[in-house]
Amino acid sequence: MALKFPIHMPAHHAGQNEPVKRPKEFACFSYDKDHKFHLDDSSLKWYYPPDIGADLENGYESFIKHDDRVDEHLDSLLKTITNHEQQTGEAIDAHIVTWRGMLTKIMATPFDNDAFEMNATLYRTNLLAGYKFETLSTIPRPWGEISREYIENRDQEIVNNKEQYCSVVRTGFGKSIVCLGGEVDAIWDAKPKTPGEPINWVELKTSAEIRSHNDQFSFDRKLMKYWIQSFLLGVPKIIVGFRTQDGILRNVEEFKTMSIPYDVQRRGKAKWDGNACIKFTSLFLEWLRLNITDEGVWRIKRQRGSTHIELSRVEEVGHGRIITDEFMDWRIKLSLGKEKPPASQTLAREPTTERQPTPERKPTPEPVAAPEPPSEPELASASG
Repeated sequence: MALKFPIHMPAHHAGQNEPVKRPKEFACFSYDKDHKFHLDDSSLKWYYPPDIGADLENGYESFIKHDDRVDEHLDSLLKTITNHEQQTGEAIDAHIVTWRGMLTKIMATPFDNDAFEMNATLYRTNLLAGYKFETLSTIPRPWGEISREYIENRDQEIVNNKEQYCSVVRTGFGKSIVCLGGEVDAIWDAKPKTPGEPINWVELKTSAEIRSHNDQFSFDRKLMKYWIQSFLLGVPKIIVGFRTQDGILRNVEEFKTMSIPYDVQRRGKAKWDGNACIKFTSLFLEWLRLNITDEGVWRIKRQRGSTHIELSRVEEVGHGRIITDEFMDWRIKLSLGKEKPPASQTLAREPTTERQPTPERKPTPEPVAAPEPPSEPELASASG
């Protein structure tokens, strides 16, 4: 019999502040133009303003599209975590390991009727569960290292979404520590030299130009997903290219991620609450950890418009294809003490207090105790 987590009306969670940990990148990986995995930042791109009036549909016939029908599970994320643990000699302390896209669906649930389905499994201490505009708005190296000819001919670049830079971060909701992996579009300047420091990432989006009150309402609804995606990886700025019906770039606008919920509420058109999204996510993750207490494959499912999320075990033993043999072999070696970190490896000590600003108000940081390292099993989730 499936267990059910109720989806209350948003007012049930509104106004409730929940402790969250600022996302901190501790590892990264890249997919190249052939979507081959690399343990480096070779696909990192830098933001460079696009030309207003550019045709966003130019080159559509040559678009190289990644086949996202192939379920890649958590393979790349687990490879990156394994490499990080081999360097530190310690297992990451996350309760939950998953992709940003999976958690985005959960976080939007109080204000979204969309259906979703994903699988999760318990392993030892882990529960694992617009492209042309991007081409026009990014360059492969800092602008000082790029020729004027390249910048002026970006419109002729072939659009290829197989190439990606993915950030792997440690974050947290309430009592749950989460390891997330997700694609980042570009960086504004440069990565800080100190690991864990905030990074000036940029998220790039496109949207139809706003010409009416209904257009503003639709855009404010869309801003919820934009905000969640950037909030989860610690992306401070979202740049939106507004296009005409014919696909011509009309103008570009910058949005500060932490101000978006406040600005949407101030306009009063779309009714969504950032704190309610955070509170719901915190409660759901805690419920998930309390109920997935044994191995096997578990299905997390919501029917469109349903008032609850279902959890059921679909395989009694094993971990399905969610966890790779490579990762399990590594964790066995680590637990037996057969692998040690390099002698020169040093670990940065994390602050013991931090608090992400609540999204409804202008940012006013206030300290909150960081969660203790987990003693509970760790969960991994992947799309179903």
